[in-house]
Amino acid sequence: MRITQNTISILLSTDEHYMIMLAVLLKSIEVNHKTPAKIHVVVICDKVKAGSQRKVEMSLNPDIIEIRWINMKDVLPPAIKLPIDHTSFSLIVYMRLFVGSLFPVGTKKALYMDTDMLVLDDISKLYHIDIGDDTIGAVQDPRLLTFDNPWGGVLNYKELGFKPQTKYFNTGLLLIDIPKWIEQKIPQRVLDTIKKNIKFANYPDQYGLNIILAEKWTELHPRWNAFASDNLNDPGIVHFIGRKPIYRTYTYNQHYLELFEHYKKLTAWRDVKPINEFHRYLKKINNIGVKLREKLSNTIK
Repeated sequence: MRITQNTISILLSTDEHYMIMLAVLLKSIEVNHKTPAKIHVVVICDKVKAGSQRKVEMSLNPDIIEIRWINMKDVLPPAIKLPIDHTSFSLIVYMRLFVGSLFPVGTKKALYMDTDMLVLDDISKLYHIDIGDDTIGAVQDPRLLTFDNPWGGVLNYKELGFKPQTKYFNTGLLLIDIPKWIEQKIPQRVLDTIKKNIKFANYPDQYGLNIILAEKWTELHPRWNAFASDNLNDPGIVHFIGRKPIYRTYTYNQHYLELFEHYKKLTAWRDVKPINEFHRYLKKINNIGVKLREKLSNTIK
């Protein structure tokens, strides 16, 4: 695809388990998009079926959204080894770090979004926010707020020389200046930081990014990353942290669930019913298993 000044570049990542959410997210972007700008989406895939990719494409208007699918194994540079953290998050969470190599030459910025989101406003408004000389724009995490949060912040902030009230951003939504990202070698610096502080990396890449970019990011309005557990007025993007609306155990804001179902009915997954909690635990167990196997493989090598 030829990139122009009017192109909106978006990066997403997913595995087969969250393909429904990917489809709903993209449909919500399409429906609420009001400008003539073409949307170029790169999706990093971890074991996603070709049939599921086709279902997503069938759900969208190709005149508005163009998708390029990239396998996760093709994203990671050969010389880079991912840190094997102690969390149940999939290794795919690290893929957003390599945004600099995923879009055509000349792409100035990209919007990274977690797959568990729903867009309720024109994405152009967010994409064209001026972040000045900063490398990223992000929203302060409404649960953690600052580095000194006792359960999820940067727990070793004192040792690293940070003030306790240093603002902490959520990495589910990142407006990224690609040239600066590349110039500042963000991927390698973040991975090195995680490796050196692995026992403190409770939200792995989020931990590393907050350290590397501390007080060097543009704070976006909270409406661009409103958590489904809250009740923010006029959200532009809803983030389904915790329980996802694809599970029967979803208990957050019911209006957001209704909106999710509304957009789902516009996709090829319109007839799929919510699944039980058992699938969620299987997903976490599988993620941990993958990390254990990767750690064993690295040890043998």
